[in-house]
Amino acid sequence: MSPLHPISDFIDINSTINNSSPAYYYQGYSHNGELLQLPRTSEAEAVARGLMRQLAENEVYSHEGKMYGILLVELPTKEKAVLKAFSGLLNGKSIVEGWVPPIPGREKVVLEENRTLAELEAIKQEIIQLKQLTQREEYEAVILEFEKRLQEMSKHHQISKQQRDEKRDLLYKNLTGEELNQELNKQLNKQLKIELEKLKEESRQQGVERKLLKRKRDEALQPLQEVINDADMRVRELKQQRKQISRKLQAQMHAAYSIMNFMGNSSSLQQLMPQGLPTGTGDCCTPKLLHYAATNNLKPMAIAEFWWGESTQDKKRGEFYGACMERCQPLMGFLLSGLKSGRQEEILNPSLVTEEIPIIYEDEWLIAVDKPSGLLSVPGRYHHNQDSVVSRLSNLLPDSKNITAVHRLDMDTSGILLLTKNKEIYRLLSQQFEQRLVSKVYEAVLLGSTIANEGVIELPLWGNPEKRPYQEVNYQYGKPCITKFKVLDRIFKNKVSSQPENYTRIEFIPLTGRTHQLRVHAADTKGLAAAILGDKLYGCESREVSRLHLHARELTFKHPYLKENICFKVGTPF
Repeated sequence: MSPLHPISDFIDINSTINNSSPAYYYQGYSHNGELLQLPRTSEAEAVARGLMRQLAENEVYSHEGKMYGILLVELPTKEKAVLKAFSGLLNGKSIVEGWVPPIPGREKVVLEENRTLAELEAIKQEIIQLKQLTQREEYEAVILEFEKRLQEMSKHHQISKQQRDEKRDLLYKNLTGEELNQELNKQLNKQLKIELEKLKEESRQQGVERKLLKRKRDEALQPLQEVINDADMRVRELKQQRKQISRKLQAQMHAAYSIMNFMGNSSSLQQLMPQGLPTGTGDCCTPKLLHYAATNNLKPMAIAEFWWGESTQDKKRGEFYGACMERCQPLMGFLLSGLKSGRQEEILNPSLVTEEIPIIYEDEWLIAVDKPSGLLSVPGRYHHNQDSVVSRLSNLLPDSKNITAVHRLDMDTSGILLLTKNKEIYRLLSQQFEQRLVSKVYEAVLLGSTIANEGVIELPLWGNPEKRPYQEVNYQYGKPCITKFKVLDRIFKNKVSSQPENYTRIEFIPLTGRTHQLRVHAADTKGLAAAILGDKLYGCESREVSRLHLHARELTFKHPYLKENICFKVGTPF
């Protein structure tokens, strides 16, 4: 069965489709710097919702959370048709009737993949066994037993010490005034010396008793500890071995996967991204859909991807999402090559972008700008995300080859960004940031109400490598993060067709500068329990905003050369 479907399978062809501007563009830069784009139109979203209704009718799609996508294509006959795809495997299968097949190449390494997966499973089971050694339980039991005995001993020794102190006090009390001085001059009478020596000896014996018990504990623990240390060393070796095996398989799969673009050019994933790609690259919906369309002479018109199944921390059932930054986005320039841009205007290589950024201060050492939301602070790793404050300033300003950002703002955060013109000033300012001598003030709007009007949030943050770029509160691995906050205003909106919504306008003063610090401190239940408006990564459900409502409003520091305190302030754009 062909994966091509009539559009009427998903929507009523007589229904009215809102022809508003596309909500999102899948885009990438070709090898010559041309920006290529494929829109997510209202029609594509309507088709995708039709697919959602079909998925909702079948329980097989309800539990396993994954990305699904549709591609609206034009046939050689000028008729419209729909392709549909799922990411990864569906119920353990890569080929499912009616869905776009996987990109060719996996079958070339399927035997090696099966062998490697079996090897990885064996490593996993050995790690589990090593972590469940009976010696670990014995070690904990010995620790608990001796800890209990040490506590009892300490309690007994404490009582004995108190009794000795009382006895000493009584002995000295009987020798007072002149008589005491006479006795002390004679180095105390014989009976007193004997009694005091007994007390000292009792104290020494109890110290010895404690040391002997600890030695006995250590002797009991030593053979167990040796077994545990050997097991932990083996676990580390196995994890390293597992990583190397996974990387080898990943490299083989990326070399085998061959994708085609609309110019008729084919390339392996390894050739496209020789520096390496995350596991699963090539198995996402977008590459599958575009590769199939290119190899079957189908003209893409619009595309839409959404999450279906159980929601996760960063993906919600029925929500639309763009190309994933780690796996799909680096391939978009190649995949879209041969297509005309989805917009009327064409933008060349991002290094040639001439759109100006508001400069709020400049001297021979520094530049401060008011960064707009949606623009990177510095160029990204790949060709598609080179457009940034640094690259634009380097192109626009004379003698600006050494422009460097001293700190970063998230792509979706707007506000004051400080840059330097030479290495020495960069070093001096970086020291101020590291030593927390720079004061930063942010303004944000939260979706929800906060209980306190002001306070301090102290929650350690950790970047989970399995969920990049997501940051989470983690008391074991997290780095200390401190944020002061103050409520500026509370807003209540009584919406006509839905539930009323509460908003909180808030001022943040970060005392540390961790990735996503303000966003997590706002959204986490241990923080303010109200996500920043527009922050879908951390749980903001509102669909009515187009940007993250977080703005770097003020920045204060000491000018390294002028030796003056400089304070920049810009207005909040929301």
